[in-house]
Parts: sequence; C-alpha cells; structure tokens
Amino acid sequence: MGMREYILKRVASALVTFALIIVLNFFIFRIMPGDPARAVVGDVRMRPEMREILIRKFGLDKPLWVQFLYYLKNLAKGDLGYSFQYPGTPVTEIILGRRLMNTFLLMGGSIAISLLIGMGLGVVAAWKRGSKLDVAVLTFSLVTYSIPTFWMGLLIILFLGFYADLIPLGGTVTPGAEYANWFQYAADYFHHMIGPLITLVLSFIGYYFMIMRNTLLDVFTEDYMLTARAKGLKTRTVLFRHAMRNAMLPMISVIALEVVYLFSGATATETVFSWHGLGLLIYESVLRADLPVLQGLFLFIALSVLVANLLADITYALVDPRIRYG
Repeated sequence: MGMREYILKRVASALVTFALIIVLNFFIFRIMPGDPARAVVGDVRMRPEMREILIRKFGLDKPLWVQFLYYLKNLAKGDLGYSFQYPGTPVTEIILGRRLMNTFLLMGGSIAISLLIGMGLGVVAAWKRGSKLDVAVLTFSLVTYSIPTFWMGLLIILFLGFYADLIPLGGTVTPGAEYANWFQYAADYFHHMIGPLITLVLSFIGYYFMIMRNTLLDVFTEDYMLTARAKGLKTRTVLFRHAMRNAMLPMISVIALEVVYLFSGATATETVFSWHGLGLLIYESVLRADLPVLQGLFLFIALSVLVANLLADITYALVDPRIRYG
C-alpha cells in the first residue's frame, strides 16, 4: 500500500467515524432524562401553556426524524442552536469565542512546557538508570502523576495563593480592573494563568517522563544499540541519532492525544481556578442542563480527536514506512 492510498484510507475512515458521531450526538441528547423546557426557564414554576410554547419554539414537538433533518440542515450551515444559560447567544459564538482562546493558551503552554521537561528528564534518567538522579526524578514523577488534578490545584491555591500571596486565587483577569494599555492587561492575564499552568505542568510531567524513560530503556536493549556502543560511537551520537529517533514513535501518539486538550480544556483545573475556558464551560453546562452547548462541545471535541488521530496516523506512516506497507 502506497502513501497516497494509506492517507485516503485513513481519511475515509475518519469521515465515516465523524458521520456516526453526528448521529450519536443528536440521539444521545434526545434520550437523556429531563425536561428541556424546564432547563430553559430553570427552577421557575411554569404553566403548561408556557411549556408548550417553548417546546414548539425549539421544535421538540415534531417527530424525531424531522428533528434530525433540521439538525443536519443547521449543522451544514454551522448553526448549533442557542444556549439555555446565555439566552439569545449562539452556541458557536460561545465555543469559538474567548473561552476557546483561554483554553488554547493555558493548555498549549502547559503541554509544551511539560513535554520539554518530561522528555528531557526521561532521557537523562534512562541513560543514568539506577542512579540517585533516576530514583529521585522517578519518585517525584510517580507522586505528581498520582495526585488528582483538582487536589493539586487546591494545594497550589493554598500555598502559592493564600499563604505566599504569589498568585491570584482564581479568575482570568482581576474583576473591575482598568488597564492603561494592552501590556497591563496581558500581564494581569498571564499572572492569573500561573496557578493553573503550574498545576497542569506538574500533572503532565510525570506522564511524559515515564513514557520516554521506559521507551528508551526498551530501545537500549536492541541489538543495533549494542552494536553502536561496541563500535565506540560517542554518547551523544548513540543517544540522539539512534535511540531518540526510535523512542519518539510512541510519543507521536501521546502528543496527538494531548493536542485534544488544546480544544477541550481541563475541566477540573479550570473549575478549581475559575479559568473561563471550555473545561469550565462543560462543568457549567452540565450543572445548568444547557443541552445545546453540551451537544456543540461534544461535537467539537470529537472532531478534534478525529483530526488529532488522523494526523498521528499520517505522521506515523511518514516516520515508519512499515506501517503503510504492512
């Protein structure tokens, strides 16, 4: 199978999967328990006439197959409906607005930093296996990886925010603050990002470290590595030219899956720090039964996963020809 055929096959598979996701995205939220009209008005007592008006307004009085056709028609136009908790606001505007940028900056920064640190420590620890450095970093990684993210966030708030007063206790910017210029706003924004950023970096480092370390340890036992050492090649050549090249293959899948966080956010961390991203939006929408927003988020995140996996498959095929010819 050539490269072109392999890519076309993966794209076709992704399109079929996305079509199934669209169908599931419609029916799952239609069979969920609860009254959609009640979700719109909240806990306010509602007369039967008002309920019927809301049911007709959202087209819920029509047969399910008719609703599905309307859903496909609106989806083709990029119309995901209107939010319950933000009346009159389109779902696409909520998802693709400032919240997406907040999540992208937070998750992008945390993934990049933790990847660099985790992979770097993994390389050093694998090369010096059994040393005090290896044991220390491995212990640290296991501890930070085992701590739940929300608990890590609470500890960061307690020690760095409450006791040390080094970071804000939450939010995206200081409420009611007035900025003389854009630089003051950016400084305040990134100051608020420090807490959730540290939380996510500490949570991710252990994961990347252990994958890189264990993968390299497996690579070091391969025959070509023993041959390279026996030939007297320099340590840098053996490590970076031979070992790292093959150890990066599993990291491609890891990085592809982590890219999904760029667009879905970290619900626990964003909720703990009141960071107004997509993760917090998911939490708020679940509490307020905002079905249109949840439906839009589900579709958006599923599409992100599909694209990330497709790119990972193509990258794998470019790096390792055995995949496309196997």
